[in-house]
Parts: sequence; C-alpha cells; structure tokens
Amino acid sequence: MEEYIKKIRKEFGHERLILNFAGCILFDEQNRLILQKRADCGKYGFFGGMVEPGESVAEAAVREVKEESGLDVEIASFFGVYSKYFAEYENGDKAQPICHIFKAKIIGGNPIDSNSETSEIGYFNLENLPELFCRQHRDILDDLINGREFVFR
Repeated sequence: MEEYIKKIRKEFGHERLILNFAGCILFDEQNRLILQKRADCGKYGFFGGMVEPGESVAEAAVREVKEESGLDVEIASFFGVYSKYFAEYENGDKAQPICHIFKAKIIGGNPIDSNSETSEIGYFNLENLPELFCRQHRDILDDLINGREFVFR
C-alpha cells in the first residue's frame, strides 16, 4: 500500500487526496469498547486503515483489525460513512479521509501487546472513555454512544 500512495504522491505532491479507509467497532465479552492506542500519536482510536487496491471496504476493515490487534473478526453490520473530514500529515501531505465503519464481532485470534501501529489495546466502559485522536473518530464514538447507526457524515 505504501508504494501505491508514494506513486500517487509523486504525481500530486502534497495536494489533498481523497483516501478510503475502513474500520471496526469492537466490544469484548464484558461489553467493553476495544480501542487501539496508536503508536504514531499515543492517542486512542478505532481499529482501521486504508483500503488497498482490489479490496472491498469490509475486507480492508477485517484485515486492519487483524494487523493492529491480532484479533480475527467478522463483520456483523454496517455502521456509517464519515466523509467530510480533512487531515494534514506531519510531512505536509493533505487528505480527505473517507472512513467506512462496521460493527464486528471477535471470532478468534490473540490480542497483541504492541506493534509498529499499536502501542496498546484498551478496554473501556462507555462511561469512562479516553480522548480519541481525531474529529472523525470522536464523531463515530458520539454516534455510537447516542445510538445512531447507518450514519452518513
């Protein structure tokens, strides 16, 4: 995936690109929300990442959860699309990340302690949640807490 983005960036430089992301909302057996503490910024967010060429958004969401958590999941339902957000990365690249979010259930795997993308996995009751790393993820969390699904922002 990195090579794909490098190729596009070679052509367009730091201009804003529309990038497709996919992620999952996960709960454990105690009904705690499972979040990723990101290695890049030290803040929490939902598991997810960029859709790779040839993947569906659902396939990307499942793959990203596995890469970032060690957990195997299956998609349970569609949750929402979060599209009107803008990001600027440390290197000056600009993007409009469009994130497709699913609810998923854990079907196997073993949670990791950490890797290059995840510094830890956190388990939270909805009454005691950490600050999430970006507005897009905060809006997903707000919709989850307020019982909104099938969201298009």
